Amino acid sequence: MNEPWKSSLAAGAVYRSRVRGCILGGALGDALGYPVEFSSLYRIRRDHGPLGATGLVADGQNVVGRVSDDTQMTLFTVEGLVRAHRRDGLDGLGEAAPRLVRDAYRDWLRTQQEHGPGPAHTGPTGGLVTEHWLYARRAPGNACLSGLAEDHVPLPSAELGPPGPVNSGSKGCGTVMRSAPFGLTGASAESAFGLAARCAQITHGHPTGYYAAGALAAIVAHLLSGDSVEGAVLRALRLLGRHPGHEETTAALEAALDLAAQGDPTAEKVEKLGAGWVAEEALAIGVYCALARLRVADALLLSVNHSGDSDSTGSLCGNILGARYGDVVLPHEWVAQVEKRDRIAALADDLAAECAPSDPGDPV
Repeated sequence: MNEPWKSSLAAGAVYRSRVRGCILGGALGDALGYPVEFSSLYRIRRDHGPLGATGLVADGQNVVGRVSDDTQMTLFTVEGLVRAHRRDGLDGLGEAAPRLVRDAYRDWLRTQQEHGPGPAHTGPTGGLVTEHWLYARRAPGNACLSGLAEDHVPLPSAELGPPGPVNSGSKGCGTVMRSAPFGLTGASAESAFGLAARCAQITHGHPTGYYAAGALAAIVAHLLSGDSVEGAVLRALRLLGRHPGHEETTAALEAALDLAAQGDPTAEKVEKLGAGWVAEEALAIGVYCALARLRVADALLLSVNHSGDSDSTGSLCGNILGARYGDVVLPHEWVAQVEKRDRIAALADDLAAECAPSDPGDPV
């Protein structure tokens, strides 16, 4: 007897696993890269052996598994999107979404300026701003800090292409490292691209900076639909090509695809794509590493062992691989050491529960 609700439940389980994988995978890549960020490849190999870091290593305060501003801002993105979806229902990426995401980022800004939550710091409905562990400065980006001080809310219909009004010359990777959740809501890749790009303009106005954010969101959306990593990137490239000023982001992604096709991945090849301090380079490195290595652990290690923004490139590689394969592929012994992994997983589950596509055949 055919029971279509069973296949619907199975599809829902895959969706939840991929949402959790994307968020937890990003946190894991971040934790792998945070202690070696700002270190040259030479120094990483000197300190950790000829292969570089081969797992989670201690940071400067001898703590293992800490996450950086990349994961912090990603979690606040999730919180903003959950609030937007609750407000707008099935049309959860509606007109209120940029404002609610901005409000969530302003809550994150509080955590970077204050010592801890107090009675007057409860946010719109409580939430992450009330959690002590997030009141830690982990090398936040200057453009993120200064941009949020401007209090800019992009219009949902704002044209893409021209520089935005805030930090119009900045294309730092602070746009893209926080933007994977836009692709997890069940919206179309085109809608996810548009909202991520516009919300990136809250802090960064350079088109390359906000297009990289949009491209990551589109890649993640395609991965949730079952595309391969290469297929998702190719689809995102077609979407990018519709927008004026896409050339830098497109060139970086095409370089990542070409380099991955050459085989024999190395740290030196990673560095051909740049250092990851700017958005298109960080995205290209994350894509390259996700494609170049078959094992998830090997891909994550490749993404952090280089002379550059290791936590951001690791985070992006983890976002991509987690969205592709789900949380079950993430090395358990590493995930177990990630700071507040249970809270991170719970927030990912909240997003999945809020945004899971409904099916009229589902049992109730």
